[in-house]
Amino acid sequence: MNHLPLIIKREYLTKVRNRSFIVMTVLSPLIFVALVAVIAYLTQLNKDKVRVINILDPSGVVQNTFESSENTRYAVLGNMSLDEAKELSKRTETFGLLYVEDSGDAEDISKRIKFFSDESPSLNIINDLENKLDKTLTDLKLESAGINIQSIENSKVRVTIHQESFDGEKTSKIDSLVKLIFGGAAGYLLFMFIIIYGNMIMRSVIEEKTSRIIEVIISSVKPLQLMLGKIIGTSLAGITQFAIWLLFGGILITVTSVIFNIDLSEIETPQKAMVDQMVASPDFNAQVENFITAFYHLPLLNLIIAFVLFFIAGYLLYSSLYAAIGAAVDNETDTQQFMLPIIMPLMLAVYIGFFTVIEDPHGTVSTVFSFIPFTSPIVMLMRIPFGVPIWHQIVSLLILLGTFMLIVWFAAKIYRVGILMYGKKPSWKEIIKWVRY
Repeated sequence: MNHLPLIIKREYLTKVRNRSFIVMTVLSPLIFVALVAVIAYLTQLNKDKVRVINILDPSGVVQNTFESSENTRYAVLGNMSLDEAKELSKRTETFGLLYVEDSGDAEDISKRIKFFSDESPSLNIINDLENKLDKTLTDLKLESAGINIQSIENSKVRVTIHQESFDGEKTSKIDSLVKLIFGGAAGYLLFMFIIIYGNMIMRSVIEEKTSRIIEVIISSVKPLQLMLGKIIGTSLAGITQFAIWLLFGGILITVTSVIFNIDLSEIETPQKAMVDQMVASPDFNAQVENFITAFYHLPLLNLIIAFVLFFIAGYLLYSSLYAAIGAAVDNETDTQQFMLPIIMPLMLAVYIGFFTVIEDPHGTVSTVFSFIPFTSPIVMLMRIPFGVPIWHQIVSLLILLGTFMLIVWFAAKIYRVGILMYGKKPSWKEIIKWVRY
């Protein structure tokens, strides 16, 4: 009799009814939303803070370079010594003092600029000051050499290369970025899902083994059915938990923003600053158009189908390994010696995906690792947005499924013997013997 559906149902209900599962399903979105809300609130507090930077410029070269902004105000000091400027800055609790020594030409001045402050300034503040000083002193050096700056500006030519395939299909340089985002998101999601819920399967096997419940179950159920049932049931519980996180988290973020009047868009990050700068660019509309064009050029149907198939096959492959490890040991401490062979292919796949696929998606390295079953779920998902022949995808998927069946067969043999072994830490040699039984 096929007990697989019953085992899947039992495993799923056991997981979703578990107190720790329920607590973490509810608590995780709360913690995440609370963290985001606190960051947004603190960011809004910092946004109201105004930093005052005094500028002492005996040379008179750069004092007109700085324009005050909403959060930073520049105050040019009059004729006074450096010690007097320091004392004044301390007494008025000024954030910092920028001192530009009068030392001759622009080249010498650039080497004698100092910033004094009680607290260490952020990297963004120093970079902003340096960028403004660079432009001013560069212009000064050009003028001293008798070069007309305006002529240089007018002579600059901005080149935009319009990309087009031999078949007449228009593309742009942003295409690679869009493809990397979609492929990287798919590969990284699979990686995290395997790590989180693969460990859950392993712990589930260990718990049943140590509680001796497995001795009763194994008397009426085949080891292969029991292992597949635990893998599928736990996977469905993980998908349920992930869906609840997305739904519950989205609702909480919306409610928190309305009740506490927290604008999450006000969170200041380097990425947000880059986005704001891009929006302010006169070419923003063209960039948006290129992004939309790149999105429509993606093989969306192929991506969705391949994502589902490779995601399921890759997860089942690694889950069977986690289940076999759980059957071979008595506690989680003993699993460490077996985890490295599982983690290394995943890490290698992520590394190849982000550092090789984006540079040469159709190169030898990317192609070969998209067919190796332990790396293909991630590498192939990251290659598909760049255009991979369907027959390549089918062959890779068949190899992955074939390897999964082979691993399940090996894992079931380990599972069959190891699930009833207690009190002894197995070695690799003993596990190989279990496979031969």
